[in-house]
Amino acid sequence: MSILHTINKSPFEKDSFQTCLRYAKAGSSILLIEDAVYAAREGTDVSDAVKAAIQDKSVFVLLPDLDARGLNSNLINGVQSVDYAGFVKLTTENDTVQSWL
Repeated sequence: MSILHTINKSPFEKDSFQTCLRYAKAGSSILLIEDAVYAAREGTDVSDAVKAAIQDKSVFVLLPDLDARGLNSNLINGVQSVDYAGFVKLTTENDTVQSWL
């Protein structure tokens, strides 16, 4: 069973990001949306956790949310950006969507 994990809270304000990483299994997809997109930036306190996750999970970031926050540069290598159509595609490619609030 494939699972898409969506995270919408900043990893610097809530523990949703870290909780997701503890439960997401290898082969899962993780999509950072809304304020969670801050986790996709290189050089932050969570960069190493994101890099570790990329080793056995697919990590995505929603491009319109990056753009809205002016963060479309200095992304961690391996984090893939998707638009809204890509978001929809991820939901259809996975059996389940787990939202971390």
